Amino acid sequence: MSKTELEEDLRATFDRAAASVPPAPNLMSRATDGARQAQRRTYVATGAAVAAVAVIASAGFALGGGLGGSTVPQPAAPAPAVSSATPLAVSEQLAGTWRPLKMDGVNGLKTARPDNPTLTFNSDGTWTGSDGCNGISGTFTIGQRGEFTGTAGNQRLIECANVPHTAVLQAARRIAADRTTLKFYAADGREVAIYARAR
Repeated sequence: MSKTELEEDLRATFDRAAASVPPAPNLMSRATDGARQAQRRTYVATGAAVAAVAVIASAGFALGGGLGGSTVPQPAAPAPAVSSATPLAVSEQLAGTWRPLKMDGVNGLKTARPDNPTLTFNSDGTWTGSDGCNGISGTFTIGQRGEFTGTAGNQRLIECANVPHTAVLQAARRIAADRTTLKFYAADGREVAIYARAR
């Protein structure tokens, strides 16, 4: 079979196959309608996307305060009132050596002892002193409104008419001090002790 005969035979086979397929009415118009609907859906989706981008951009512009993310300066809030008893002022008033004048539940503060019962508060947050018989020491902190905490270190306990400085410091939760007088108060506001400046 020659090349020409083979081509004619294939053409005849395709013609028979095409003749056996039932005709589809309006095939061209249906294809065109489908393409138009797909195009409409694309337009709608594109329009929705553009609207969403516009909304997001507007929100970002509003939150960012305009171009470049800069914000509109707001008026500064008023500074909080500073208590007259700032830590520095209280520390300065407390620094120095004090002798007891009055202690809640303690009598005989004027009794003779081997040492003078005193407390000395240092600017580094430590205190030292004597209970009249033993050297004592510890640490303390002062808050903005005179809040106070005191701790005592290890100490020897030679018995005499000991002045309970450490008990006062551990019970105190607030102090009030001026140039001549130092007062300690318990958590319930009760006055625990009064000291006078020794030097």
